[in-house]
Amino acid sequence: MKFSVSSSALLSLLATTGKVISNKNTLPILDYFLMELSGTTLKVTTSDLETTLVGSIEVDSVETEGTIAAPAKLMLDSLKEFPELPLEIDVNDKNWEIRINWKSGSLSIPGASAVSYPAVPQLSAEKKEIELDVDTLVNGINKTIFATADDELRPVMNGIYINLQPESLTFVGTDAHKLVKYESETRNEVSSSFILPKKPANLLKSVLLKEEGAIAVAFDSKNAMFSLKSHTLVCRLIEGSYPNYNAVIPTGNPNKVLVDRIELVNGIKRVAVCSNPTTNLIRMEIADNRINLAAQDIDFSVSANETISCSYDGQPIEIGFKSTFLVEILSNMDTPTVVVELADSTRAGVFKPVYDDKQTSSTLMLLMPMMLNA
Repeated sequence: MKFSVSSSALLSLLATTGKVISNKNTLPILDYFLMELSGTTLKVTTSDLETTLVGSIEVDSVETEGTIAAPAKLMLDSLKEFPELPLEIDVNDKNWEIRINWKSGSLSIPGASAVSYPAVPQLSAEKKEIELDVDTLVNGINKTIFATADDELRPVMNGIYINLQPESLTFVGTDAHKLVKYESETRNEVSSSFILPKKPANLLKSVLLKEEGAIAVAFDSKNAMFSLKSHTLVCRLIEGSYPNYNAVIPTGNPNKVLVDRIELVNGIKRVAVCSNPTTNLIRMEIADNRINLAAQDIDFSVSANETISCSYDGQPIEIGFKSTFLVEILSNMDTPTVVVELADSTRAGVFKPVYDDKQTSSTLMLLMPMMLNA
Protein backbone atom coordinates (compact mmCIF):
# COMPACT_ATOMS: atom_id res chain seq x y z
CA MET A 1 0.00 0.00 0.00
CA LYS A 2 1.47 3.33 -1.08
CA PHE A 3 -0.24 6.70 -1.44
CA SER A 4 0.12 10.46 -0.96
CA VAL A 5 -2.20 12.48 1.27
CA SER A 6 -2.50 15.85 2.98
CA SER A 7 -1.23 15.69 6.58
CA SER A 8 -4.13 17.77 7.94
CA ALA A 9 -6.79 15.73 6.09
CA LEU A 10 -5.35 12.47 7.44
CA LEU A 11 -5.02 13.85 10.97
CA SER A 12 -8.62 15.13 10.94
CA LEU A 13 -9.91 11.71 9.84
CA LEU A 14 -7.85 9.79 12.41
CA ALA A 15 -8.67 12.23 15.24
CA THR A 16 -12.42 11.86 14.61
CA THR A 17 -12.48 8.08 14.24
CA GLY A 18 -9.98 7.69 17.09
CA LYS A 19 -12.57 8.91 19.60
CA VAL A 20 -14.13 5.43 19.53
CA ILE A 21 -10.99 3.73 20.81
CA SER A 22 -11.32 2.74 24.47
CA ASN A 23 -8.58 2.81 27.12
CA LYS A 24 -9.73 -0.62 28.29
CA ASN A 25 -9.87 -2.66 25.10
CA THR A 26 -10.16 -6.41 25.60
CA LEU A 27 -8.64 -7.11 22.17
CA PRO A 28 -5.18 -5.62 21.40
CA ILE A 29 -6.16 -5.10 17.73
CA LEU A 30 -8.77 -2.54 18.85
CA ASP A 31 -5.92 -0.16 19.75
CA TYR A 32 -5.28 0.11 16.01
CA PHE A 33 -6.82 1.97 13.07
CA LEU A 34 -8.02 -0.31 10.29
CA MET A 35 -6.85 1.54 7.16
CA GLU A 36 -8.15 0.35 3.78
CA LEU A 37 -7.16 1.99 0.49
CA SER A 38 -9.34 1.24 -2.54
CA GLY A 39 -8.97 3.45 -5.60
CA THR A 40 -8.39 6.96 -4.27
CA THR A 41 -10.59 6.43 -1.19
CA LEU A 42 -8.91 5.83 2.16
CA LYS A 43 -11.33 4.24 4.65
CA VAL A 44 -10.48 4.19 8.37
CA THR A 45 -12.40 2.04 10.87
CA THR A 46 -12.26 2.02 14.67
CA SER A 47 -14.24 -0.08 17.14
CA ASP A 48 -14.67 -0.93 20.82
CA LEU A 49 -16.96 -3.90 19.93
CA GLU A 50 -20.07 -1.89 20.93
CA THR A 51 -19.50 1.17 18.74
CA THR A 52 -17.89 1.19 15.29
CA LEU A 53 -17.05 4.35 13.33
CA VAL A 54 -15.99 4.35 9.68
CA GLY A 55 -14.68 7.52 8.04
CA SER A 56 -13.22 8.17 4.60
CA ILE A 57 -11.27 10.78 2.63
CA GLU A 58 -9.98 11.07 -0.91
CA VAL A 59 -6.17 10.83 -1.12
CA ASP A 60 -4.03 12.83 -3.56
CA SER A 61 -2.43 9.96 -5.47
CA VAL A 62 -2.21 6.16 -5.29
CA GLU A 63 0.60 3.84 -6.28
CA THR A 64 -0.71 0.59 -4.75
CA GLU A 65 -3.88 -0.31 -2.81
CA GLY A 66 -3.98 -2.36 0.39
CA THR A 67 -5.06 -2.81 4.01
CA ILE A 68 -3.14 -2.31 7.26
CA ALA A 69 -3.78 -2.06 11.00
CA ALA A 70 -1.95 1.05 12.23
CA PRO A 71 -1.27 1.77 15.94
CA ALA A 72 -3.63 4.60 16.88
CA LYS A 73 -1.58 6.45 19.51
CA LEU A 74 1.63 6.42 17.46
CA MET A 75 -0.15 7.59 14.32
CA LEU A 76 -1.94 10.43 16.10
CA ASP A 77 1.10 11.55 18.09
CA SER A 78 3.19 11.61 14.90
CA LEU A 79 0.67 13.46 12.72
CA LYS A 80 -0.02 16.13 15.37
CA GLU A 81 3.54 17.41 14.93
CA PHE A 82 3.21 18.13 11.21
CA PRO A 83 2.19 21.43 9.64
CA GLU A 84 0.02 21.24 6.50
CA LEU A 85 2.16 19.37 3.97
CA PRO A 86 1.93 16.38 1.59
CA LEU A 87 2.87 13.00 3.09
CA GLU A 88 3.73 9.75 1.38
CA ILE A 89 2.50 6.66 3.26
CA ASP A 90 4.38 3.52 2.26
CA VAL A 91 3.42 0.15 3.81
CA ASN A 92 5.63 -2.93 3.58
CA ASP A 93 3.22 -5.84 2.99
CA LYS A 94 5.73 -8.37 4.33
CA ASN A 95 6.62 -6.98 7.78
CA TRP A 96 3.76 -4.39 8.08
CA GLU A 97 6.17 -1.49 8.56
CA ILE A 98 4.48 1.88 7.95
CA ARG A 99 6.86 4.51 6.61
CA ILE A 100 5.73 8.13 6.52
CA ASN A 101 7.85 10.24 4.17
CA TRP A 102 7.85 14.00 3.72
CA LYS A 103 10.03 16.52 1.92
CA SER A 104 12.75 16.72 4.58
CA GLY A 105 12.47 13.43 6.48
CA SER A 106 10.73 10.16 7.27
CA LEU A 107 9.57 8.05 10.19
CA SER A 108 8.81 4.37 10.64
CA ILE A 109 5.94 2.86 12.66
CA PRO A 110 5.27 -0.86 13.23
CA GLY A 111 1.86 -1.84 11.86
CA ALA A 112 0.03 -5.18 12.01
CA SER A 113 -2.02 -7.49 9.84
CA ALA A 114 -5.67 -6.42 9.62
CA VAL A 115 -6.99 -9.99 9.35
CA SER A 116 -8.17 -10.17 12.98
CA TYR A 117 -9.92 -6.77 12.98
CA PRO A 118 -13.64 -7.22 13.89
CA ALA A 119 -16.13 -6.84 11.04
CA VAL A 120 -18.64 -3.99 11.10
CA PRO A 121 -21.94 -5.30 12.60
CA GLN A 122 -24.74 -5.81 10.09
CA LEU A 123 -28.38 -4.99 10.77
CA SER A 124 -31.11 -7.61 10.43
CA ALA A 125 -33.57 -7.79 7.54
CA GLU A 126 -36.30 -6.41 9.86
CA LYS A 127 -34.46 -3.10 10.20
CA LYS A 128 -36.37 0.19 10.01
CA GLU A 129 -35.02 3.10 8.00
CA ILE A 130 -35.61 6.85 8.19
CA GLU A 131 -33.92 10.04 7.03
CA LEU A 132 -33.30 12.88 9.48
CA ASP A 133 -32.09 16.44 9.16
CA VAL A 134 -28.59 16.79 10.67
CA ASP A 135 -29.59 19.87 12.69
CA THR A 136 -32.54 18.04 14.25
CA LEU A 137 -30.33 15.19 15.43
CA VAL A 138 -27.60 17.54 16.73
CA ASN A 139 -30.14 19.65 18.64
CA GLY A 140 -31.86 16.59 20.09
CA ILE A 141 -28.58 15.15 21.37
CA ASN A 142 -27.25 18.49 22.65
CA LYS A 143 -30.42 19.27 24.57
CA THR A 144 -30.77 15.90 26.33
CA ILE A 145 -27.40 14.21 26.78
CA PHE A 146 -26.45 16.14 29.94
CA ALA A 147 -29.55 14.80 31.73
CA THR A 148 -28.72 11.10 31.16
CA ALA A 149 -27.64 8.94 34.09
CA ASP A 150 -24.60 6.82 34.96
CA ASP A 151 -26.49 4.04 36.65
CA GLU A 152 -25.37 0.42 36.37
CA LEU A 153 -28.62 -0.80 37.94
CA ARG A 154 -30.85 1.06 35.45
CA PRO A 155 -28.96 0.99 32.13
CA VAL A 156 -31.97 2.29 30.14
CA MET A 157 -31.45 5.69 31.78
CA ASN A 158 -27.83 5.87 30.63
CA GLY A 159 -28.85 6.78 27.09
CA ILE A 160 -31.07 9.08 25.06
CA TYR A 161 -34.56 7.76 24.33
CA ILE A 162 -35.52 8.56 20.72
CA ASN A 163 -39.22 8.18 19.89
CA LEU A 164 -40.37 8.37 16.27
CA GLN A 165 -43.99 9.19 15.50
CA PRO A 166 -45.58 10.06 12.11
CA GLU A 167 -45.45 13.82 12.79
CA SER A 168 -42.89 14.23 15.57
CA LEU A 169 -39.47 13.15 16.78
CA THR A 170 -38.87 13.17 20.55
CA PHE A 171 -35.56 12.98 22.43
CA VAL A 172 -35.61 12.30 26.19
CA GLY A 173 -32.85 12.16 28.78
CA THR A 174 -33.32 11.60 32.52
CA ASP A 175 -31.44 10.50 35.62
CA ALA A 176 -34.54 10.49 37.91
CA HIS A 177 -33.56 13.91 39.36
CA LYS A 178 -33.80 15.92 36.16
CA LEU A 179 -35.53 15.23 32.86
CA VAL A 180 -35.29 16.86 29.44
CA LYS A 181 -37.78 16.36 26.62
CA TYR A 182 -37.00 17.83 23.20
CA GLU A 183 -39.68 17.47 20.54
CA SER A 184 -39.31 18.39 16.87
CA GLU A 185 -41.98 18.52 14.18
CA THR A 186 -40.83 16.03 11.54
CA ARG A 187 -42.61 13.64 9.21
CA ASN A 188 -41.52 10.03 9.67
CA GLU A 189 -42.38 6.92 7.71
CA VAL A 190 -42.18 4.70 10.79
CA SER A 191 -43.45 4.70 14.37
CA SER A 192 -40.82 3.22 16.64
CA SER A 193 -38.29 4.01 19.37
CA PHE A 194 -34.81 3.09 20.58
CA ILE A 195 -32.34 4.06 23.32
CA LEU A 196 -29.06 5.51 22.04
CA PRO A 197 -26.09 5.05 24.43
CA LYS A 198 -24.14 8.10 25.59
CA LYS A 199 -20.83 7.31 23.85
CA PRO A 200 -22.18 7.02 20.29
CA ALA A 201 -24.39 10.06 20.95
CA ASN A 202 -21.30 12.11 21.80
CA LEU A 203 -19.50 10.71 18.76
CA LEU A 204 -22.41 11.65 16.53
CA LYS A 205 -22.23 15.21 17.85
CA SER A 206 -18.59 15.59 16.78
CA VAL A 207 -19.10 13.84 13.43
CA LEU A 208 -22.29 15.71 12.55
CA LEU A 209 -20.56 19.07 13.00
CA LYS A 210 -18.43 18.18 9.97
CA GLU A 211 -21.46 17.24 7.87
CA GLU A 212 -24.58 18.94 6.53
CA GLY A 213 -27.82 17.91 4.88
CA ALA A 214 -29.55 14.68 5.81
CA ILE A 215 -28.51 11.58 7.73
CA ALA A 216 -29.80 8.09 7.00
CA VAL A 217 -30.73 6.17 10.15
CA ALA A 218 -31.39 2.43 10.18
CA PHE A 219 -32.04 0.36 13.29
CA ASP A 220 -33.24 -3.03 14.46
CA SER A 221 -33.78 -4.40 17.97
CA LYS A 222 -30.05 -4.52 18.77
CA ASN A 223 -28.10 -2.02 16.64
CA ALA A 224 -28.43 1.34 14.93
CA MET A 225 -26.56 2.66 11.89
CA PHE A 226 -26.10 6.36 11.13
CA SER A 227 -24.88 6.98 7.58
CA LEU A 228 -23.53 10.32 6.35
CA LYS A 229 -21.58 11.43 3.31
CA SER A 230 -18.14 10.49 4.66
CA HIS A 231 -18.87 8.74 7.98
CA THR A 232 -20.88 5.73 9.13
CA LEU A 233 -21.47 4.94 12.79
CA VAL A 234 -22.85 1.60 13.97
CA CYS A 235 -23.64 1.09 17.64
CA ARG A 236 -25.30 -1.40 19.94
CA LEU A 237 -28.51 -0.02 21.42
CA ILE A 238 -29.49 -0.17 25.09
CA GLU A 239 -32.08 -2.90 25.54
CA GLY A 240 -35.06 -2.51 27.86
CA SER A 241 -38.19 -0.41 28.38
CA TYR A 242 -37.75 3.31 28.94
CA PRO A 243 -39.73 4.73 31.90
CA ASN A 244 -43.01 6.53 31.22
CA TYR A 245 -41.55 10.04 31.28
CA ASN A 246 -44.84 11.81 30.50
CA ALA A 247 -46.30 10.49 33.76
CA VAL A 248 -43.80 12.47 35.87
CA ILE A 249 -44.27 15.79 34.07
CA PRO A 250 -46.69 17.79 36.26
CA THR A 251 -49.56 19.51 34.49
CA GLY A 252 -51.68 22.44 35.60
CA ASN A 253 -48.91 24.35 37.37
CA PRO A 254 -50.59 27.55 38.63
CA ASN A 255 -47.41 29.46 39.55
CA LYS A 256 -45.42 30.87 36.64
CA VAL A 257 -42.12 32.77 36.81
CA LEU A 258 -40.76 34.70 33.84
CA VAL A 259 -37.09 35.56 34.44
CA ASP A 260 -33.87 36.56 32.68
CA ARG A 261 -31.95 33.30 32.27
CA ILE A 262 -28.40 34.68 32.50
CA GLU A 263 -29.23 36.84 35.52
CA LEU A 264 -30.72 33.83 37.30
CA VAL A 265 -27.76 31.56 36.46
CA ASN A 266 -25.22 34.11 37.69
CA GLY A 267 -27.21 34.73 40.87
CA ILE A 268 -27.40 31.00 41.61
CA LYS A 269 -23.65 30.61 41.05
CA ARG A 270 -22.84 33.46 43.45
CA VAL A 271 -25.16 32.24 46.20
CA ALA A 272 -24.26 28.55 45.75
CA VAL A 273 -20.69 29.24 46.90
CA CYS A 274 -22.09 29.27 50.44
CA SER A 275 -24.28 26.18 50.06
CA ASN A 276 -23.60 22.89 51.79
CA PRO A 277 -21.09 21.05 49.53
CA THR A 278 -22.88 17.75 50.11
CA THR A 279 -26.40 18.85 49.18
CA ASN A 280 -25.76 22.03 47.10
CA LEU A 281 -29.21 23.11 48.31
CA ILE A 282 -30.40 26.53 47.22
CA ARG A 283 -33.64 27.99 48.56
CA MET A 284 -35.91 30.01 46.27
CA GLU A 285 -38.58 32.28 47.75
CA ILE A 286 -40.81 33.68 45.01
CA ALA A 287 -43.35 36.46 45.54
CA ASP A 288 -44.12 40.05 44.45
CA ASN A 289 -42.18 39.77 41.17
CA ARG A 290 -38.98 38.85 43.02
CA ILE A 291 -36.95 35.68 43.48
CA ASN A 292 -34.91 35.55 46.66
CA LEU A 293 -32.07 33.03 46.40
CA ALA A 294 -30.55 31.82 49.67
CA ALA A 295 -28.00 29.21 50.69
CA GLN A 296 -26.11 28.38 53.86
CA ASP A 297 -23.64 25.92 55.30
CA ILE A 298 -24.22 25.74 59.05
CA ASP A 299 -21.04 23.71 59.64
CA PHE A 300 -18.85 26.55 58.37
CA SER A 301 -21.13 29.45 59.38
CA VAL A 302 -21.42 30.80 55.84
CA SER A 303 -24.54 32.05 54.10
CA ALA A 304 -25.57 34.12 51.10
CA ASN A 305 -28.69 35.56 49.54
CA GLU A 306 -29.56 37.57 46.46
CA THR A 307 -32.78 39.02 45.09
CA ILE A 308 -33.57 38.91 41.38
CA SER A 309 -36.46 40.68 39.70
CA CYS A 310 -38.90 38.59 37.67
CA SER A 311 -42.45 38.57 36.40
CA TYR A 312 -44.48 36.30 38.67
CA ASP A 313 -48.04 35.09 38.38
CA GLY A 314 -49.06 32.94 41.33
CA GLN A 315 -49.13 32.48 45.10
CA PRO A 316 -45.98 33.06 47.22
CA ILE A 317 -43.93 29.87 47.14
CA GLU A 318 -40.76 28.55 48.74
CA ILE A 319 -38.93 25.68 47.06
CA GLY A 320 -35.47 24.10 47.20
CA PHE A 321 -33.33 22.83 44.32
CA LYS A 322 -29.85 21.39 43.92
CA SER A 323 -27.86 24.37 42.62
CA THR A 324 -25.61 22.32 40.31
CA PHE A 325 -28.65 20.83 38.56
CA LEU A 326 -30.29 24.26 38.30
CA VAL A 327 -27.21 25.75 36.62
CA GLU A 328 -26.97 22.73 34.30
CA ILE A 329 -30.58 23.05 33.18
CA LEU A 330 -30.49 26.82 32.66
CA SER A 331 -27.11 26.65 30.87
CA ASN A 332 -28.53 24.18 28.36
CA MET A 333 -31.22 26.61 27.26
CA ASP A 334 -30.49 29.15 24.56
CA THR A 335 -33.06 31.92 25.04
CA PRO A 336 -32.57 35.14 27.06
CA THR A 337 -35.80 34.50 29.00
CA VAL A 338 -37.15 31.31 30.57
CA VAL A 339 -40.43 30.44 32.23
CA VAL A 340 -40.47 28.31 35.38
CA GLU A 341 -43.77 26.59 36.19
CA LEU A 342 -44.35 25.46 39.77
CA ALA A 343 -47.19 23.73 41.60
CA ASP A 344 -45.87 23.53 45.17
CA SER A 345 -42.64 22.87 47.08
CA THR A 346 -42.93 19.08 46.75
CA ARG A 347 -43.56 18.80 43.00
CA ALA A 348 -41.10 19.13 40.16
CA GLY A 349 -40.34 22.49 38.60
CA VAL A 350 -40.84 22.75 34.83
CA PHE A 351 -38.42 24.96 32.89
CA LYS A 352 -39.13 26.13 29.33
CA PRO A 353 -37.36 28.57 26.99
CA VAL A 354 -39.37 31.60 25.86
CA TYR A 355 -39.15 32.37 22.14
CA ASP A 356 -40.27 35.53 20.32
CA ASP A 357 -41.51 33.63 17.28
CA LYS A 358 -43.16 30.29 16.48
CA GLN A 359 -40.80 27.31 16.68
CA THR A 360 -40.91 23.90 14.98
CA SER A 361 -39.49 22.33 18.14
CA SER A 362 -40.15 22.53 21.87
CA THR A 363 -37.94 21.97 24.90
CA LEU A 364 -39.15 21.04 28.38
CA MET A 365 -36.79 20.53 31.32
CA LEU A 366 -37.91 19.20 34.66
CA LEU A 367 -36.11 19.28 38.01
CA MET A 368 -37.15 17.50 41.19
CA PRO A 369 -37.13 19.71 44.32
CA MET A 370 -35.19 19.08 47.53
CA MET A 371 -36.66 18.99 51.02
CA LEU A 372 -36.47 22.28 52.90
CA ASN A 373 -35.87 22.27 56.63
CA ALA A 374 -38.13 24.73 58.35
